[in-house]
Parts: sequence; C-alpha cells; structure tokens
Amino acid sequence: MASEKTYAKARFKNESKSPGTNSDSPEDPKEKATSHRSNPAIPKLLLASLLILFLLKTILSAVPSIILFQKYSQHLEENMTLKGLVHTEVECVKSDSTIQEKVWSCCPKDWKSFSSHCYFISTDSQSWNESRENCSRMEAHLLVINTKEEQDFIIENLQIDSTYYIGLSDPEGRRLWQWVDQTPYDETVKFWQEGEPNNEKEQCVELNYFRYGKWGWNDVPCHHSKRTICEMMKIYLEIAHSV
Repeated sequence: MASEKTYAKARFKNESKSPGTNSDSPEDPKEKATSHRSNPAIPKLLLASLLILFLLKTILSAVPSIILFQKYSQHLEENMTLKGLVHTEVECVKSDSTIQEKVWSCCPKDWKSFSSHCYFISTDSQSWNESRENCSRMEAHLLVINTKEEQDFIIENLQIDSTYYIGLSDPEGRRLWQWVDQTPYDETVKFWQEGEPNNEKEQCVELNYFRYGKWGWNDVPCHHSKRTICEMMKIYLEIAHSV
C-alpha cells in the first residue's frame, strides 16, 4: 500500500446528516392529542439521546487527528521553551505499523528525506564555521556521510556548478579527520576526489563535482564561502487509535 503524504497540521471538519423522519401510519387525531398530553417528555428525550450518540461518534472519529495535533503541538511547545521556535511546519509520511497504531516520520518543510534523516541544502554561501553554526540554529548539524547510499542520495540533489560544505574537518592540521557529530572517521567509507586531500593547510571538506566527471570530497581552507548541507534525525510520531 502506498504511503500517505501530508502536512502535520490538524484540521477538523465534521460532516453530518440530519436524521430522517419516518411517517407513521395515520392515527386518530384525538388519540395523538391524548398521547402528547400524557407523555410530553418522550420526544425531547429521544432527540437528546440521538444528539448524544451523534456527538460521541464525532468525538471518537476525531481522536486520531486530535492525538496527532496534540503531539505536534507539544513538540512545537518544547522547541519554543527550550530552543526557540525553528520549524513551524513539518512534512510527514504515514505508514501502518500495526492495526491499532500508526507511525508518522516527519521532516521540516522543504527538507529532503532519506532513511532516518532529513537534509537541508542551502542556496547561500558561508564559511565552514558559519555553516556549522547555521545548521545548529536549525537543530541540525553539517552533513555526516556514513554510507555510499547516503552519498549517492545527496549528490542527486546537488547542482554540479556549486560546492557544498560537509561536516568533516581536520582541526589540528594533522590529517586527523573528525565528523561534527563525533562519528568515528571510517577509512573504509570515504569518497575523496583523486589526489585529495593534498594540503595540510586546507582543514575543511567540501563536496564538489570535479573535472574527472564525478562527485567527491576535497579539502579546502575553512574560510572559503561554500553552500551548506545540514542533517538532522527525523521526528517520529506514534498515534494510537481508540476502539
């Protein structure tokens, strides 16, 4: 079954039809008048019961949307309290996990989704340190590449005439590469351009499309202005359905 993609902003719209009226068989007008005089509360009680049943049905049908709205609102409230409001809209994909539970995986609007992460590709150019701070303000960090699949996904969304900072650097200039999220540098997962890295004074890393016709890593001076790729974990919402 295809996943359903929607913005995680709850909107409530209830549609209802007024209960139809059934005509009874003709009765003696005198008998009707007598019945109404002897049981004046019966129609009111019946109407009240139907109204209560309708309201209960409406409330129960809205429970999943209410829970989603509450969870998302709570997430925004935490951001406002602890870190300041950053992402006002998130885009979610809903997938069935069990019959009674649904899981939504969400990324901020205009971010790219891949596996368990969200990616933001900037159009502005900044130094490496400014790029790192900009990602941090968005509750993210500079891109950390852990697999070839992740690298391939990223380069599909880049422009070949631009270069992009990633979260790899050599702070001491001793070719001891470090990722910004403290992930250990794995010698088996690296995508340097041919002949790179080649200069100990170039202590930051960009992702670029080189003359050999492929994307790869290149060491550059950290003060150069490049575009930025930020990365963050997806936001997961679990919604339990009431029976």
